[in-house]
Amino acid sequence: MKIRLVAEGTVLTATLDDNAATRDFVSLLPLNLTLKDYAGTEKVSDLPKRLSTSGTPAGVDPDVGDLAYYAPWGNLAIFYRDFGYSSGLVRLGRIDSGIEKLAGKSGSFAVRFELAEEGR
Repeated sequence: MKIRLVAEGTVLTATLDDNAATRDFVSLLPLNLTLKDYAGTEKVSDLPKRLSTSGTPAGVDPDVGDLAYYAPWGNLAIFYRDFGYSSGLVRLGRIDSGIEKLAGKSGSFAVRFELAEEGR
């Protein structure tokens, strides 16, 4: 399944994994969030509700471009720099290309997450 991220004129797509947290995330779409930088490594935002982590691994080692859910804080994270294994982190999917466009945005910025339509 693919989603679109629309951030101040920048449009990115992501391919989602199939797990309980991702299915919960998709149920929230379309969703407008405000992302902000965290630790020079990721863009984060609180979600309106906690996602299910049923059947997901205890943690992951995210790669650049990974879209993830950090269960202990209940937030969404998009990694633009390499990061080590983190307990409680659930991978939701991966940005297909253009992660540097999000990484280059400073301060807080609005992003709309929506299901991608076929052919778009």
